Amino acid sequence: MNAQNGYDIEDLQPGMSASLAKTVTEADLILFSGVSMDTNPVHLNEEFAKTTMFGGRIAHGMLSAGFISAVLANKLPGPGTIYLGQTLKFKAPVRPGDTVTATVTVKEVDVAKKRCVLQTVCTVAGKPVIEGEATTMCSSRG
Repeated sequence: MNAQNGYDIEDLQPGMSASLAKTVTEADLILFSGVSMDTNPVHLNEEFAKTTMFGGRIAHGMLSAGFISAVLANKLPGPGTIYLGQTLKFKAPVRPGDTVTATVTVKEVDVAKKRCVLQTVCTVAGKPVIEGEATTMCSSRG
């Protein structure tokens, strides 16, 4: 690990993985709505949300996707990582009270370009709710 407790590009190998878990709270939904300005009633109004295909409120998809960013920034590759790109496929809703586990796994490492491609997935009770791929620029010892 480097001085910021992250991995330099030279330390990364395909297959390395890291995760974090967060239970989505009512406060998270309200705060995310305020910061993002996404006040869609499917996130905030239970009576409206009951009339949708979800049968009740769901968390913002980008709130859960943000947990991927937290793993990249704090664990793997870790501090100093710069996000370059992210694909996301939303597979299932996240509901208030669900615990989301975000996991990233190194797929490709390009030491010369200081780039890393990682598989990203968020799960609830073992079921994928988001799948995708991230590209990052990593710190380097060189």
